[in-house]
Amino acid sequence: MPDLLADALALPGLGWLVVTAFVAGLVRGFAGFGTALIFLPIAAQIIDPVWAVTVLIVMDLAGPAPAIPRALKDGHPRDLMRLVVATALALPLGLAALFAVDPQIFKLVVSVISLAMLAVLMTGVRYSREVTPPVVWATGGIAGVLGGAAGIPGPPVILLYMASSHPARVIRANTTSYLFFFDVMMLAGFAFAGRLGGMALILGLLVMLPNLLGNLAGGAVFNPRYESLYRYVAYLIIAASSLSGLYAALS
Repeated sequence: MPDLLADALALPGLGWLVVTAFVAGLVRGFAGFGTALIFLPIAAQIIDPVWAVTVLIVMDLAGPAPAIPRALKDGHPRDLMRLVVATALALPLGLAALFAVDPQIFKLVVSVISLAMLAVLMTGVRYSREVTPPVVWATGGIAGVLGGAAGIPGPPVILLYMASSHPARVIRANTTSYLFFFDVMMLAGFAFAGRLGGMALILGLLVMLPNLLGNLAGGAVFNPRYESLYRYVAYLIIAASSLSGLYAALS
């Protein structure tokens, strides 16, 4: 363990991982989403893709944890249950793809998904039909495959909730809770596959505190009256991270 810690502290680019973890937590705190969309395109330029996802899920457990009790209280439990169960059933398919993917392809896919999500959010494209239980189940399944393969489960869920009739408070609560439970399932999947340990685990623990501080700071400054401003700040940061990752993947 001491040798692993020394190696982690000597890792080139550790400072960027710490800063990116804090910024990703900050955006998650005031926008309710964006951690993976911001963190993974940068992290995949510094460390192995599987490591990057491991670091993400380890650090992301602590960051939103203080908000989970309130989120469970404010959210819609039936929708949350459907999403979580469907994701759990589909997640192994995504993990199989992640463990087999070429690092260069991972960088490209993560950056493209992040940019595509950003474009959808900014252009106002929405699911226009009724949000029924089968639709929620299907969304959870898609999120499970996408989250397992690329570490980004949020886009399908966020797009679904933008079409729902739930108030903003419920949408933010369910999104926060879902992403937390997704991280728990990912940790279980990585542990079962023997991928949870070593340098990636140490790095995840090292950036956990900066990510937690970012979440707390973002939550502290959140004010519903300025929700649009927070959203556009999140868009700008996601764009910068994604374009950076895309440039690195194509270089």
